[in-house]
Amino acid sequence: MTVPPIRERPDACPGALQTHAAADGALARVRLPGGALTAEQLRALSTAAGELGDGALELTSRGNVQLRGLRSGGERELGDRLAEAGLLPSATHETARNVLASVLSGRTGGVLDVRSWVTEFDARMCADPALADLPGRFLTAFDDGRGDVAGLGADVGLLALDRATVALLLAATDTGLRCRPDEAVGLALAATRGFLDERAAQGGTPWRVTELAEGPARIAAALGGPRTDPLPVPSPPLTGPAGAVLQDDGRTALVAVVPLGRLTADQAGLLASTAVGGLQLTPWRSVVVPDLEGAGAAGALAAAGLVLDPRSPWLSVSACAGRPGCAKSLADVRGDVVRAVATGTLPMGGARQHWVGCERRCGRPSGNVVDVVATSTGYRIG
Repeated sequence: MTVPPIRERPDACPGALQTHAAADGALARVRLPGGALTAEQLRALSTAAGELGDGALELTSRGNVQLRGLRSGGERELGDRLAEAGLLPSATHETARNVLASVLSGRTGGVLDVRSWVTEFDARMCADPALADLPGRFLTAFDDGRGDVAGLGADVGLLALDRATVALLLAATDTGLRCRPDEAVGLALAATRGFLDERAAQGGTPWRVTELAEGPARIAAALGGPRTDPLPVPSPPLTGPAGAVLQDDGRTALVAVVPLGRLTADQAGLLASTAVGGLQLTPWRSVVVPDLEGAGAAGALAAAGLVLDPRSPWLSVSACAGRPGCAKSLADVRGDVVRAVATGTLPMGGARQHWVGCERRCGRPSGNVVDVVATSTGYRIG
């Protein structure tokens, strides 16, 4: 039986206000529920990175954004800027706002639009004082039926089965509990509160549902209600989309992969100027620019170093920060990846792979991923 861990230190997962002291300066993580942000917000983030940090934005595997190399004392100014841009609706809940959503939901694919779930869940979560106690690693995922985020290991998930039926997932496993779409957010919030209740009952300091003894079963049992036979949860795709995607309304969405997730100021500015409304960051460290009248901007994005070719090796490789940003890293991981891509020498035939500078394997994506781990004598596979 799983024994809930007892940790001597509190959850130190970085946020926009609670930063992490890295080797290259403070690191702040800004939560973007569903990966959604406006062009103006992207500009605000990029400007803050340039004036307070190292000048670039880092995209994470949860569709969030990190700013690195923050100067001493810059945290307060960053918080003020984020609040002004509408990116910090709750100072008490900001590290708990980890929500994934299906890419391009409501525009193409899927059986229903989950964007309203994201906004309603975020607002109701931030209004509940008890949910401020959620660990920064706790994750929620809303899948519109296409199966792209349901299997990414979220603690609480919703999976649309058809236009009238939604399944509740816990630890990426179907509980058998079902509800209507208009009840889905309420059920997800109840399951989220159920995690905190079960954590208190079991003791210890677990951060994830999987760290609880029989976590999914106990939380689901406490929720009550009739159940059906659980269904297999779709495995997530190894890579996300890239390039021009035709929307159901005839317009175009451009999906631009950001190599190693590091978005420069020039790239951010180009994406913001290309957007006609909102943008979406994805768990595959790409940016979706939807609702365009054609794919004419694709050439300019590619010329700026963004990747729109679905055959590019950049779709299958990711990496931790490495040196000099991380003192524990044994290698300049990102520099080594860039050289491997440029010379066509990625290992394992270009299989989905994550390069890391030490055994902690930070930033590792979910699913079937090959680890390329730095050692004192070079890299090893696995």
